[in-house]
Amino acid sequence: MPRLLLVTGMSGAGKSSVLDALEDMGWDTVDNLPTSLLHDFVHGADRARRQAHVAVGMDARSRGFDPQALPSLLRSIPGVRPEILYLDATGAELIRRYGETRRRHPLSPDRPAEDGIARERDLTVALRLAADSVLDTTDLKPADLRDELRRRYGDEGDELVVTIASFGFARGISRTADLVFDLRFLPNPHWVDELRPLTGADAPVADFVARQDGWDEFMGRTEELLAFLLPRYWEAGKAYVGIAFGCTGGRHRSVAAAIAMGERLRHRGFSPNIRHRDLALGPDDSLEQGVERNEGPRDR
Repeated sequence: MPRLLLVTGMSGAGKSSVLDALEDMGWDTVDNLPTSLLHDFVHGADRARRQAHVAVGMDARSRGFDPQALPSLLRSIPGVRPEILYLDATGAELIRRYGETRRRHPLSPDRPAEDGIARERDLTVALRLAADSVLDTTDLKPADLRDELRRRYGDEGDELVVTIASFGFARGISRTADLVFDLRFLPNPHWVDELRPLTGADAPVADFVARQDGWDEFMGRTEELLAFLLPRYWEAGKAYVGIAFGCTGGRHRSVAAAIAMGERLRHRGFSPNIRHRDLALGPDDSLEQGVERNEGPRDR
């Protein structure tokens, strides 16, 4: 059965980029469609011969936009499988994007963008609660966003989509994770001179981390926990699970853990995707020391 995806959420969170990506994957897409035309667009004469999935973008600018009524309207369309994708981003990131594009927020044409952002959050809270999936684009580069959409909507998968990510707490916690594990109980390779320029994807760092007391037990217990939880998430109807490993800078311990856990879960029959949010960023002594000022000597 064709899918009918409502792409909605915060203005500036990437709705146009999502629709462009879905169109490249063969979906029929339209942006800012008036709600009164939804049924005709889905079942119009030119679509009768096609079975393509449909993605419709709607937000505060769309004529007839009613966040309370939209979920019911979507479910009333026959012959399709309705879904809601709610796009979000932090207020600071949305303000930055509006500043870069010099566009006005649709809900505050004569006021600062932050006023419109606050109004839109209140306006769309019902849609966020009703959404099948909430995607925070704050930290997603365009290529990462397209990869995530391909995993979710490129093929009709029949298994849980698992994404394992690494990140640095000093650069902000991962916003797309359902489960977060903190690797800062391990000594920090950043304070080992020969390891500082390397990353957890390099064998010397991975070997250093794996030799530390507590690593094997942590990885073993975490693997068992995930092997227990993931099938139950799938049985409960959850299609996507994000697992994140964090360390201070996001370049050493968390990267090694994400890669190692990916291998462990593959041996368990899962097919996790691996993403490293902060891997490309260079080492920064002040950042590492500022967060780990209480760990000092044992990391060196």
